[in-house]
Amino acid sequence: MKLIISIAKALLLARWKQTLIAAIGVTFSIAMFISLLSFMSGLNVLLDGLMLNRTAHVRLFNDTKASKNQPISRVDSFKKTYNFIQSVKTGNTREGIYNSNAIIETLKKDKNVLGAVPKITTPVFFNDASKEITGVVNGIEIESEVKLFHLGEYIIKGNPFDLERQSNSIILGSGLAEDLLVEIGDIVQISAISGERFSLKVVGIYQSGVAAFDKTQSYASIATVQKLLEKPNSYYTDIQIKLKDINTAPILAKQFSTVFSIDAEDIFTANAQFSTGSGIRDIISWAVGVVLLIVAGFGIYNILNMMIYEKMESIAILKATGFTGKDVKRIFLMIALSIGLFGGLLGLLFGFGISAAIDAVPFKTTALPSVETYPVDYNIKFYIIGIVFSLITTYLAGWLPSRKASKVDPVIIIRGK
Repeated sequence: MKLIISIAKALLLARWKQTLIAAIGVTFSIAMFISLLSFMSGLNVLLDGLMLNRTAHVRLFNDTKASKNQPISRVDSFKKTYNFIQSVKTGNTREGIYNSNAIIETLKKDKNVLGAVPKITTPVFFNDASKEITGVVNGIEIESEVKLFHLGEYIIKGNPFDLERQSNSIILGSGLAEDLLVEIGDIVQISAISGERFSLKVVGIYQSGVAAFDKTQSYASIATVQKLLEKPNSYYTDIQIKLKDINTAPILAKQFSTVFSIDAEDIFTANAQFSTGSGIRDIISWAVGVVLLIVAGFGIYNILNMMIYEKMESIAILKATGFTGKDVKRIFLMIALSIGLFGGLLGLLFGFGISAAIDAVPFKTTALPSVETYPVDYNIKFYIIGIVFSLITTYLAGWLPSRKASKVDPVIIIRGK
């Protein structure tokens, strides 16, 4: 084996320029593979965070639906017939969740649940001097909202905890604040669905990155919203659940719906289009990365092919002096793997450097106030996959030429000379 290694080294250095070109091809492919996947993965994490960080994994609520017992079903003469009813009206669906506090306590004890918090969502009118703006007020427990749903990361002005410190206060979306021409400390007039008008003090402005969302949404404490709706302290319209494993959301949503006799919606159902877009971006990134590695493999294949044609005499002499076909095959596979290993390791270093350079480029946008540079994901799996793919690609690229070299008949080559 020591002799085989020394022969492989000699052949590798004999045409060092071609070897270097092959290694540069692998290095470039791996560097682009690492930087591309790191950037695209970072971008996906950023975009997913805009939606997923602010969305419950499972949401419990009372959905608006038609009554199961229509008036015609109460008439004895129609009970044994099929009845086709048009323009069915919704039933008297209870908006508040029955026995909500007990449900929350039960959920908090569940080993699959990271956190469960109540929420109240209600439509309101924001009264301007000349117009009324339609919006939504979300009643929240501010401490839980910051911890589980990262609300604090989207606050661009003010302190989110002032909702609890100051009574009758509100946090407005940036678009809504612009429409109302208000700043921190100003008072806004709100008309609830009951018709009553309330005055709330602006203690914060947030920006989620979704313009349509920021033009309508606002946040207040649960106690403030209960006061707006004239509801008791136990009144909640939603229970938001964060799970330890997001992938269990569809199964647990069905389970919670059955156990608590309530409607449940998981995050994948609520954001199906968003999840699909993220998956497509991942597929494109991996496809481009793999193509780069395959292209580098073809370069190595061509170089090894040329080397075999140029070294036919050397191969013939090796076989004539006792080297077997397997020995010759090992020599050329060793050459291919050496190129792949050397080029792959350099590719990892250059890939990390390109990723770091991208991460340092300023990225300022009003839609994403918390983001200062381009997003990059330094996941170690990209580097492991990169070097493994490099070795596999170069091995396959060297296998066919080495197989051809192992079948060279030394008698025919030497006789021809």
